[in-house]
Amino acid sequence: MTTNQEPEHSDPAEVARKMWRTLEPYHGIVYFTPHAAEQYAGLGIEGRDGYFASRAAPLGPVSAEVVIATFYNFHPTLVRHAIPAVWDRAAPATILAARVRAADLALREILGDEADGDEVAEAAALAERAARAATIAGRPLFAAHAALEWPVEPHLVLWHAITMLREYRGDGHIAALLLAGLDPCEALITHGGADAAVGLGVLKTSRSWPDDEWESANRRLRARGLLDGDQPSPAGVALRKQVEAKTDEAAAPAWAALDEEEATRLRTIVRPWSRRIVESGVFGLR
Repeated sequence: MTTNQEPEHSDPAEVARKMWRTLEPYHGIVYFTPHAAEQYAGLGIEGRDGYFASRAAPLGPVSAEVVIATFYNFHPTLVRHAIPAVWDRAAPATILAARVRAADLALREILGDEADGDEVAEAAALAERAARAATIAGRPLFAAHAALEWPVEPHLVLWHAITMLREYRGDGHIAALLLAGLDPCEALITHGGADAAVGLGVLKTSRSWPDDEWESANRRLRARGLLDGDQPSPAGVALRKQVEAKTDEAAAPAWAALDEEEATRLRTIVRPWSRRIVESGVFGLR
């Protein structure tokens, strides 16, 4: 760069979407690796409680209501099973240390000797620059992660930066859902209806929505003309596209610190690792 102006992208929202699609598995492995369950079980935190404890821990020992609000699409009873009881079993800082250990073990299995290589360090530096430059206003989960101490090892710096950027995007996504008038259950139904790769049954079960509340949400969507039977109507498809476009737009400022060449370079480096993570079967997709 030869000026002090911010780097320019031909389409910042498209860059944000591509970054998310490429980088997400590098962050997401920590929710699925068996190492995470082992680490949390060592603290007396079992099953899905470990997900809520580890992702909410940057917020501190908050109430269930805070987690319900910031995670958005999980049924409140599922959250309340974990929060606040997990804080009696381990302090948030202890849970966070276990989370980092799980990420370290999982990523070293995927990266092997590459974990200590130059490309990891290069990718970590780029992702860290973007994460540190993003602003916290209106982004509660991103802000909580931004306040954490950074890891030292490059493969974990990269993971932490991508985690921050993922939560930045997620905070913006919730804002887009609110503006679209989609409550948590309606958000899941419209998401599953718009994305053939994600089954509605999986979304319903994994977020623990009871049959009656799920069907009630379906009725509300039909009343708004967003569902035609069990399928998205043209208006429903259009609204969901609008939500995703607004999410991309809201995520774009996080990447303003990198120019297009640097963003492409980051994706190019991380893509093989993300593909390797997906192909490992850890997400249950193999």
